[in-house]
Amino acid sequence: MTSSPPDRAVGGAGRYAPSPSGDLHLGNLRTALLAWALARSTGRRFVLRVEDIDRVRPGAAERQLSDLARLGLDWDGPPLLQSARESEHRAVVAGLTAAGRTYECYCTRREIQAAAGAPHGAPGAYPGTCRDLTGAERARRRRERPPAVRLRAEVRSRTVVDRWAGAYTGLVDDFVLLRNDGRPAYNLAVVLDDAHQGVDQVVRGDDLLPSTPRQAHLAQVLGLDEPEWVHVPLVLNPHGRRLAKRDGAVTLAELAAAGHGAEEVLGRLAASLRLPGPARTAQDVLAVFDEDVLPRVPWVVDPARWTAQERDDAEEAASSGTCGSSGSARKRS
Repeated sequence: MTSSPPDRAVGGAGRYAPSPSGDLHLGNLRTALLAWALARSTGRRFVLRVEDIDRVRPGAAERQLSDLARLGLDWDGPPLLQSARESEHRAVVAGLTAAGRTYECYCTRREIQAAAGAPHGAPGAYPGTCRDLTGAERARRRRERPPAVRLRAEVRSRTVVDRWAGAYTGLVDDFVLLRNDGRPAYNLAVVLDDAHQGVDQVVRGDDLLPSTPRQAHLAQVLGLDEPEWVHVPLVLNPHGRRLAKRDGAVTLAELAAAGHGAEEVLGRLAASLRLPGPARTAQDVLAVFDEDVLPRVPWVVDPARWTAQERDDAEEAASSGTCGSSGSARKRS
């Protein structure tokens, strides 16, 4: 097990929270395995959440849960459907609005992008266009376009401490809480739902690190405990871009059709984490899990190289007591 310092809140929960917009690919599965192993190795519960308030592809959530189970991951309690808590999300915003902590925003994306691109504009930041509109101006704009609801942020930046990335200071702007269709925005829902599920350890891809200061600030505004953040490197294709379905066989179903079963995929994922092998089950991963050896750089994957010959080589190496793909995986990491 890891020799890292003990966690501050053993007994809480880790989580994995995919959006059901499609099947999970190798990058998603690797992050899920890390989230599960970090939670289980520190005595935490592990919970799932289906973040279905945005794009939803029919059947995707069921396939995602099936794929996680095929890898041997288990979880505590039924998965939470984020959409089932929309009334709670809106109630929190109503409370913030009553306290003067929000305002309506009528800006289009084009208007926001134009403002951010202007001289002295902060890229990615909302410029506060609607923050101080008069009542008459709001009434006029409301007739033109339904409003989103933004947090009236009290700070412009915040520093969070990530278990892997260390101290990170990022932007906090007046971010959206409710979209102009009335549905909760991601930054609101994720903070409230993590608190609802007792999550005190958030393991996710490091592409989400820039949004973390906003979420930490909102948690503070709402009087919620800030979880431990663990942002892990992504899986990239050979061109250095985030792995995607266009890169070839990258989902469990696609890999199975090419002759690579879930057990082999799990072994490859474990090898990419520099864990000693062979790992055939999730419990094998947990038995040798050591956070100190985990790579802090992206794993580069070329799906075209997952050939039958590679599989034969991996099996031959495994029979001799080593994990055949670990050497190449370490070089790519």
